[in-house]
Amino acid sequence: MKNFEKYTKQYFPVKNAPMRWTQKDYVDHAPIWCSVDLRDGNQALINPMTLEQKLEFFKHLVKIGFKEIEVGFPAASETEYEFCRALIEQNLIPDDVTIQVLTQSREHIIKKTFEALDGAKNVIVHLYNSTSVSQREQVFRKEKNEIIDIAVMGAELCKKYRETAKGNYYFEYSPESFTGTEPEFAVEICNKVIEIWEPTPDSKVIINLPVTVSHSMPHVYANQVEYMCDNLLNRENLIISLHPHNDRGCAVADSEMGLLAGADRIEGTLFGNGERTGNVDIVTLAMNMFSQGVDPQLNFENLPEIVKHYEEITDMTVYDRQPYSGKLVFAAFSGSHQDAIAKGMNWRKEKNCQHWTVPYLPIDPEDVGRVYEADVIRINSQSGKGGVNYILENQFGISMPKNMWETVGYMIKQVSDDAHRELQPSEVYDAFEKHYINIKAPVKLKEAHYKQLGEENGIEADVTVEYNGNVINKQGQGNGRLNAVSDTLKEMLGVEYVLHTYTENAMEEKASSKAVSYVGIKDANGKNFWGVGIATDIIDSSLRALFSAVNNMINA
Repeated sequence: MKNFEKYTKQYFPVKNAPMRWTQKDYVDHAPIWCSVDLRDGNQALINPMTLEQKLEFFKHLVKIGFKEIEVGFPAASETEYEFCRALIEQNLIPDDVTIQVLTQSREHIIKKTFEALDGAKNVIVHLYNSTSVSQREQVFRKEKNEIIDIAVMGAELCKKYRETAKGNYYFEYSPESFTGTEPEFAVEICNKVIEIWEPTPDSKVIINLPVTVSHSMPHVYANQVEYMCDNLLNRENLIISLHPHNDRGCAVADSEMGLLAGADRIEGTLFGNGERTGNVDIVTLAMNMFSQGVDPQLNFENLPEIVKHYEEITDMTVYDRQPYSGKLVFAAFSGSHQDAIAKGMNWRKEKNCQHWTVPYLPIDPEDVGRVYEADVIRINSQSGKGGVNYILENQFGISMPKNMWETVGYMIKQVSDDAHRELQPSEVYDAFEKHYINIKAPVKLKEAHYKQLGEENGIEADVTVEYNGNVINKQGQGNGRLNAVSDTLKEMLGVEYVLHTYTENAMEEKASSKAVSYVGIKDANGKNFWGVGIATDIIDSSLRALFSAVNNMINA
């Protein structure tokens, strides 16, 4: 591409970073979660939420299990102010939920922010000002000491207003554009704020380290977080928070590595909605922990419902391949994938496995409210025999013999290819039924009667069929009913074949269930043909399967 030379690093890597965090291989406990959907997420919507929609979304976040929810920037607009007041006056905030509000370091804004919070029980007041080189030079045109003065003034005003406020008030400070700030300066300005707020075990201070714009690879951010944890004052009484944006597509990795580096808290949104390329997707982050056997302390057991609710309120769309929550994230169209998944599921049943290790599926789809058969094994022209068999067996009770799978798989692939689209499970069954089940033309069984010829002599069959409009009757013998009818049928029709496969199963596990029989035959040229019979009687179903196979051979 042209013009690549105009770009350079805008971040400041930590010198001689100890990188202790690299010794850990996964996040072993849930962080403190703070949803910023109602502020950061809302301001990124083409059509911001109405008051009613915000109230509904707040209730939805509470239901999911968020204990900290940023409700907006009350001094920024009347709508934001009224939303904060509505939550408080309508008593919609549970006692175990803390609301968070954002404020700039300006006196009239801080004053109005505290007015909006009057009557709230548990509150985080989130103060911020920009600290990066580009913001200092281009936007504020101020020196470092002047930027520190802005933060100090805001911190002192927040402390002053808290003295007369009722309720439990906690403070959070963000050096906005942290990732473009020199680590030493970030420590200096945060420590000035910490000295003013004087955190204690009962009143900890949140220091938020936002990836306002993502400039670097995730490990650089993790080193910056670790550096802050090592150099901030009164660390034991601080909560280190992360607020990653997704400009480089690294928000989840930034968060996970930042947690390994010592962070305690994550600010993000459902499905990553936020300015530009978005915030960190809390669903993905939480489910990543879940997939490693860690309780994320959030409830995503019905992700389809959460997606539906989110899309209706925000008018946004969750991408089909969004991790865990997209419509197609568990879908396997590839034949080899389907075969491995089906075998993995059977392995779980056989071995009664405690842990989930099914190939190609990082988690059990049912744990997030997905229906396995409908969401995982998807049938199109790329699908294979294993997937088709899984659909037929698990949704329709058709347990084909394994040497029949390939023939049926190719037939279904052709049906999908001709239609130029995915086939629904019902369409898979319909195609299977059309090609194999109870085929009655050109040969139709009218009657069959049997006589035992003795223990050594087998069975005699008296068979009557209709063939091309003519009724034919003949007797024949065999070592069982099916073989007796088969040998008689060969003589009646003047055809040659070998009956090489016969299996059967019940469609349902109860006395009144139907029987399914499968017959495979091979003609004189060595070509295989299959038939399936379904009836309430096992003898009847086996004969229907035989006639279906013979009819398929004649019709070929």
